Amino acid sequence: MNRLCIIPARGGSKRIPRKNIREFAGKPIIAFSIEAALNCELFDEVMISTDDDEIAQIAESYGASVPFRRNRKAANDTATLLDVIEDVLLNYKNKGQQPKEICCLLATAPFVTIEMLRKAYKLFQIEKYDSVFPIVKFDNPIQRSLKFEGKKLQMNWPNNIHLRSQDLEDCYYDSGLFYWLNQQPLIKKKLWTDNSSAIVLNSLVTQDIDTESDWKLAELKYNYLKNEQRI
Repeated sequence: MNRLCIIPARGGSKRIPRKNIREFAGKPIIAFSIEAALNCELFDEVMISTDDDEIAQIAESYGASVPFRRNRKAANDTATLLDVIEDVLLNYKNKGQQPKEICCLLATAPFVTIEMLRKAYKLFQIEKYDSVFPIVKFDNPIQRSLKFEGKKLQMNWPNNIHLRSQDLEDCYYDSGLFYWLNQQPLIKKKLWTDNSSAIVLNSLVTQDIDTESDWKLAELKYNYLKNEQRI
């Protein structure tokens, strides 16, 4: 096996119960990730890492594989993506399989597209990076951000008070959609290393989904993009 797609989807989500299989735009939200992964034709296998029978059944109905269940340690509230990936790779190793390249694709990523996955993989492969993932530019310069000191406002970086926004360096945040990885990030227990890069996405095609408000905003964005025929 050369390339493996791992879609983590545990059953015990707290802030939005059953989040990974909740209906989004007419189908379980996990289906968007599965379909993008299968249709991009990059992977030898698209697998779901889950501890939940219902999630496994739905994932398999959309064409993903569920070759084993996630162990308890990797399914608790404190488990990280790296914990999940390590659990998956250990199970494959025990079966005599060791994928060379891995894509960890989030289950709640309805905006992910075939083009995103292919563009990131091309960069990952050609430039031989340890990892590549999508990032988004902050709309406002964080160098001029504020904080409370008691009840009074202070700048985080006071030296920037007289600088214009256009004179400040662009800053980005992790979109949380997917991560292309080779073995180096896993060895270093990080999702990215000093030899990592990224593709840049517009904030319109990303959305953290941690609360009910996030969910509603994601649906608004998705419906807008669909109406504009951009997804």
